[in-house]
This record gives sequence, structure tokens and C-alpha cells, in this order.
Amino acid sequence: MTINMKEQIIGRGAEATLTRKNNILTKDRIKKGYRHELLDKNLRFKRTRHEARIIEKASKLIPVPKIMNVGEEKIEMEFIEGKKLSEFLDIAKEQEQIEICRQIGNNISKLHENNIIHGDLTTSNMIWSEVSQKDKAQNTNLKRTNSSKRIEHTKKLYFIDFGLSFHSMRLEDKAVDLHLLKQALESKHFKNYDFLLKHCLLNYKWKDSPQVLKQLEKVESRGRYKNKH
Repeated sequence: MTINMKEQIIGRGAEATLTRKNNILTKDRIKKGYRHELLDKNLRFKRTRHEARIIEKASKLIPVPKIMNVGEEKIEMEFIEGKKLSEFLDIAKEQEQIEICRQIGNNISKLHENNIIHGDLTTSNMIWSEVSQKDKAQNTNLKRTNSSKRIEHTKKLYFIDFGLSFHSMRLEDKAVDLHLLKQALESKHFKNYDFLLKHCLLNYKWKDSPQVLKQLEKVESRGRYKNKH
């Protein structure tokens, strides 16, 4: 039996409002009064379509919310039940932290290999979700027993909020994406920062990952140089 929830606002940012009703999350881009009305409408339309296209492409690579409908200025998508990583990562047990970081590294690898830059890799944009899958007996003639079907619990890391995402083949853009992740871990999860970062980067593996990691060193050295002046 499905319980009908009232629509509720669960997030409000500078660019969009997030509302949830039952299993559907709606991201509605906010009108900007300081922009010309026609320009504002055109920008919101383009950004909505762009984000939806990237989510669709990413969905073939990593766990992301499934898109249900795309309007002119809003996207309706699956609401992911789970724990926001920004609130859960620090209290997870060590083995679970290692598994989470493994999936973070794997997810970023797959996006970067396909030239998708997330643009906002913070743990607030990651959901740790337990997915239940029921395996049914293939032979319908078999007598149904408790052993003929099994429930498996698989924990998956979902990436959400692709509002700042874009396509790029540049090593620099991929390195900056990793730099944002490092900054997010250092600021939000500083007590365990070195451990978490190590396991994320250990699992950042694809054909160009060595070059991206070298570029990351250059990005960080430029930051250190600026801080001295």
C-alpha cells in the first residue's frame, strides 16, 4: 500500500528548489529577477536540459537518480532513499568507510573516463543507499519455497546534483574535480581526512589517471603559491 505524501520542500539553493512528493524529487530552477525575463527563461531552459542530458549519460556509468520527466525549467527524478554522506561518513565503521571510498574513486574514474566533470564533488552530493533486490526462481515449475527466492542487500553510492557538471577532455578539469573532492573531505571530514583521501585516490583508476594525478599536484602547487603572496 502506497502512502500519499504531501509535497514538501527539502532543499533550497541559489539556483533551484528541491521538493519531494512520495518517491519523486523535483528540481525547479529559480527565476532571477535581476536578469531580463526572456534571457532568464532561456538560461534556465538550457541549464535544465544540459543537466538532464548529463544525468542520463552518467546513469549508464554509475548510480544516479533515474529521470522521470524533464520540463522547461524543472527535472523530475527518482528520490534516493539513503544516508547523505556528509552526515554519515564520519560515523561509519572503518571497513564501511573503505568501501564507500572505493566506490567514490570508482565512480569518479568512470565519469572522467567518459569526459564528464561533476563540478561539485562534495559528500553532500553523495548518498549511501541500501538497495534490496529480490531474485526469483527462473523455473516457474519449481515449487516456491523460502530457498527459491533470495533477498540481497547491496549498498551503493549515488552521485547527485549535476547542476555544475559539464563535458571536458582536459586533464586540468579532471584534476580540479579531484581537488574539489580533497577540499570537501578536508573541511567536512578533517579528523579522518588522510585515511579517506588515500582510499578514494587508490581507487581512482583508469587509463589517464596517472596524468590526472600529476596535474592535480600542479593545481595544488599553484594554490600554495597564491597563498604565499
